[in-house]
Amino acid sequence: MIVGSGALTLAACYPERKKPQADEQTQDFFLSDLEARHGGRLGFAALDMGSGRRLLWRSQERFAFCSTFKAFLAVATFERIQRDEEDLDRTVRITAADMIPHAPVTEKAVGRTLTIRQLMQAAVEVSDNPAANILIREMGGIAVWRSWWPTFGDTTTLISRLEPDLNTALPNDPRDTCLPEQTLANIQLMASSTRLTPEHDALLKSWLIASPTGPGRLKAATPAGWTIAHKTGTGSNGATNDIGMLTPPTGAPIIMAAYFTGAVDATDDQRDAVIADAARRALKALGRG
Repeated sequence: MIVGSGALTLAACYPERKKPQADEQTQDFFLSDLEARHGGRLGFAALDMGSGRRLLWRSQERFAFCSTFKAFLAVATFERIQRDEEDLDRTVRITAADMIPHAPVTEKAVGRTLTIRQLMQAAVEVSDNPAANILIREMGGIAVWRSWWPTFGDTTTLISRLEPDLNTALPNDPRDTCLPEQTLANIQLMASSTRLTPEHDALLKSWLIASPTGPGRLKAATPAGWTIAHKTGTGSNGATNDIGMLTPPTGAPIIMAAYFTGAVDATDDQRDAVIADAARRALKALGRG
């Protein structure tokens, strides 16, 4: 999905692996001081796709995924297109009834149509909430959307609600939550498998790279000259997330999944900085900073 140049896939370079193998090294990685900074809880997972070295912190705890799911919604929609169940150029009428908060693209389109391609780009690139809900509706509803995840090898992410309700998960509420280590495996599968055609792979990659959201999160930790393709998520209870892949000019990429929650008295910039600092530490620990 989000590595290399053009539309090249990575199956030949980075073998598809969903679970840690015996030869993979999981290093000790402590982020308790970052949590103590604002009183939040941080889930983090990183993988060097070249060496197989992994860094994990609270990686098997549940965190609200918020809008990070939209990257995977695009994968599911592309797979429907590849099965001839959907068409990128099919138009969908946008109505006032579709509108919910954060609709930078769809709100301007009320009363006219957008294509499936435009809806996907809006959901991934600028996190348009109605666009995501419409895509789920057009695939058959939340039950169909929920049933897609096990086909992707993910039986732990819990899909319960649509936007914007899915952003409201509170402590001890498992609805609309994920495990950071599972998200890492999902990103790895997106990057190293051939589930998407080269054309669709490149299109999704372009949206993730172009996304302007979360400049103070993983983007802030990305070294100069590297490329980052990512998807952010933000919700209630201070939920501040970012997932994606950091690719150097040469060498293997680093994939990361970061979820920070509970720091309700911190500012947005302070929460963003926690994610950025965790990512910087990960790059240094992996010898890539």
